[in-house]
Amino acid sequence: MFQTIKNAFKTPDVRKRILYTLLLIVIFRLGCYISVPGVDTIALSELTSQSTGGTLSGLIDLISGGAFSRFSIFAMSISPYITASIVIQLLGMVIPSLEKLIKEGGEEGKAKINRYTKMLTLVLALVEAIGIYMSYSGTYSAFGVFINPGFGTGALIVLSLVAGTALLMWLGEQITNRGIGNGISMIIFIGIISSLPSAVTAMYRLIFTDEGFSTTGLLLSLGLIIGAVILVAAVVFVQEAERRIPVQYAKKVVGRKMYGGQNTHIPFKLAMAGVMPVIFASSFMTFPAMIIQMFNPSIATQTGFWATIYKFSIATSTSQVGVGYTIANAIIYLLLILGFTYFYTYATFNPAEVSNNIKKNGGFIPGIRAGKPTTEYLSNIMSKLTLFGGVFLSIIAILPMLMRFTGLNVAFGGTSILIVVGVALETVQQLESRLVMRHYKGFLE
Repeated sequence: MFQTIKNAFKTPDVRKRILYTLLLIVIFRLGCYISVPGVDTIALSELTSQSTGGTLSGLIDLISGGAFSRFSIFAMSISPYITASIVIQLLGMVIPSLEKLIKEGGEEGKAKINRYTKMLTLVLALVEAIGIYMSYSGTYSAFGVFINPGFGTGALIVLSLVAGTALLMWLGEQITNRGIGNGISMIIFIGIISSLPSAVTAMYRLIFTDEGFSTTGLLLSLGLIIGAVILVAAVVFVQEAERRIPVQYAKKVVGRKMYGGQNTHIPFKLAMAGVMPVIFASSFMTFPAMIIQMFNPSIATQTGFWATIYKFSIATSTSQVGVGYTIANAIIYLLLILGFTYFYTYATFNPAEVSNNIKKNGGFIPGIRAGKPTTEYLSNIMSKLTLFGGVFLSIIAILPMLMRFTGLNVAFGGTSILIVVGVALETVQQLESRLVMRHYKGFLE
């Protein structure tokens, strides 16, 4: 990996892309410290010190790189875009014209889907921004963090939040097109790793307390570090592992030349869907709480049906609910990750299409007849690998929730590690592919 980064900086074109990406990342981090107009910083600091560490806003604050706790223009982060992507993908399963556009639209279809996703993102961002203002204005709830709340102040704050999300969409698009790629994932990645310094500081304070050196804190910190290293190693192993399906191509003579007769393979990843199922499931689980809190900002202190739904929804990101809520949430969360893993895998990989391409090119899998048997064989293998990958993602994602029963509340948990490691591996692969393309171009020139 380090050799790849070193070679990337030696290549002018790739180095230019890396520096451009770093510039956009700096803009993103600067935006996280620019508060929306009309915020009472004293009231906001008191509120976040009481709630952000263990409520729904804690998950948003983690993804946004601390922007939510500062109520910056990037407070909503890229979460409306993620939700919009999920909605578009789900609509593609029930609307035939949209499904055709997704699968057979080509570059023009991708551009249209991207346009629809952006439009839906702005709508969702507007709704979410209005909900945030209502929840923290003091007019509709007990939480007042704005100076002189009213229509003018609310319109300015909502406009600032929506503009911040739109700017993040643009930054992600620029990183994808003119940077090193994976723009949206890169923004989430930077938002998560920005919390590392505070995590290191918290670990230092755990070891060196006001009373002096703590042996218990040292052992606990070492245990957390060793566990994190093992977790990262397991994630890297699963992300990089693959099942190789051998494919042979028959020889054929065209004119005086002979083509084919080569052996190759189809690489099947254990976690073909990457970290997207975890992101989708997290957004899906916390979405009901966001809607409920929008219409009833003081729901956390109430009882009843909607309060139960709210506590169940936020159990993914907080330890301040009962054991029953946590267990039920973990089960649903696990099932959602499995479901989204299958959904995302089959949405991006079509066994019938791969089988037809192999058949058209005169290839076959040894021991398997071409056509429908090949499709069934590939589908069977993909189902087993997807099941393993989905179970692995589920276990890693719910691990911090299970650790709460031991008295530990790990903020930088399995989901964060999955996202960070997954994006890091994808970024290195992007750099390697660009370096290979650059070498080929130089050789041909």
